[in-house]
Amino acid sequence: MSTPQVLLALLSAGARHGYDLKRAYDVRFPKARPLAFGQVYSTLERLTRDGLATEAGVERVDGPDRTVFAITDAGRESLRDWLDVVEPPTPHVTNALFTKVVAALLVDESPDGLAVTYLRAQRRAHLARMRDFTQVKTADGVSVGEVLAADYALAHLDADLRWIDLTLSRISALRQEVLA
Repeated sequence: MSTPQVLLALLSAGARHGYDLKRAYDVRFPKARPLAFGQVYSTLERLTRDGLATEAGVERVDGPDRTVFAITDAGRESLRDWLDVVEPPTPHVTNALFTKVVAALLVDESPDGLAVTYLRAQRRAHLARMRDFTQVKTADGVSVGEVLAADYALAHLDADLRWIDLTLSRISALRQEVLA
């Protein structure tokens, strides 16, 4: 995730102060990695320094003064440029799931060894997480953003499950290949 670009996208909907940006982030990206308030403010400082955002005033609402920020024309252009770049698929397998299976194959040679035990446990964990996401997306009053995030997570978990099942079906051949 590109925090500066995400904050610019949120600012493109209208000027906001840091607290509002954090709340908007939590609503729009409900299942994303949490964004700390400190990160919001340090990113706003960089965006302002780089001319991508500007201070648009000060608000006071039952508390301290809050600086309101707005996106600049240069910020809109930077955001559009970022959105025009297609994200390349990851060129390397860097998933901990894959790494642990290979490591388990290297460590244990028994037919129902560590790799099978690990894959079966991981499969159960994935299914449980899929049930959680399904409950989230079917709950009353759920936002479109939450449904979108849950669908994204479910698709990735489903792909992992298919890989787990395929790997379990090939475990004997994989063990021989890894130990060769």
